[in-house]
Amino acid sequence: MNIRQSRHRPWLVVASAVVPLGVAALLSVVREQVSTAAGVLVLALLVVAAASTGDRLCGLVAALSAGVFFDLFLTQPYGTLAVTNPDDVEALVLLFAVGVAVTELALWGRRQQAGSSRRLGYLDGVLSAAEKVAARDDDPGDLVALVTSELTGLLGLDGCRYAPVAPHLRAVVQPDGRVRSGERVLDVDRNGLPTDEEILLPVRHGGRNVGAFVLTTATKVRRPSAEQLRVAVLLADQVGVVVTRTGDHGRGSFAR
Repeated sequence: MNIRQSRHRPWLVVASAVVPLGVAALLSVVREQVSTAAGVLVLALLVVAAASTGDRLCGLVAALSAGVFFDLFLTQPYGTLAVTNPDDVEALVLLFAVGVAVTELALWGRRQQAGSSRRLGYLDGVLSAAEKVAARDDDPGDLVALVTSELTGLLGLDGCRYAPVAPHLRAVVQPDGRVRSGERVLDVDRNGLPTDEEILLPVRHGGRNVGAFVLTTATKVRRPSAEQLRVAVLLADQVGVVVTRTGDHGRGSFAR
């Protein structure tokens, strides 16, 4: 949806500027029969429609356009940006304020929806892994492949591989989701995951390491949230359950 909206964004911005012009011009034809309040409401609806796209620029452009053309066509003296009636000034200010407020509310709603969708995706991944564990399959290869795929998508990785014996790496994901490099806890929110070294995600069970996933983010800085990193730890620990149960720490089919 974001790709489609980005492709059409120039047209949306142009429409946000032009449509209020056309509607205000039409209203000016019958302005003797249309009250100022009615004109404001009609133009406010256009602003709401632009804001509902979730694009801040569209909402702000529509609010500005509606305010300017309301002034030009529906307030005296007509055809100028001068406003002499205090009520018209108030209506103009309210029109722009409503446009800005609705735009921000629409963006907030989109962010909340996107966050809910992401959390649902995390849950699906964890549940899929848990189902594999519950199936008590003697071959953990499918689970490792599933978790590898889930981790790659969850953290936006360039590469992810399972290591039956954890290599010695400086950057390590801790059980609480924090990333430690040596003695230093990295600020992933600000600086992202390391791009110049591999990152170790231990596979744990019963308080001990039974393997690890080796994560690579070399081509782009990724800034996963603390929630995403905790989900990654949970996914890795699902593999720990199976590895411990089967006793396969590097000799089985999933040592890849």
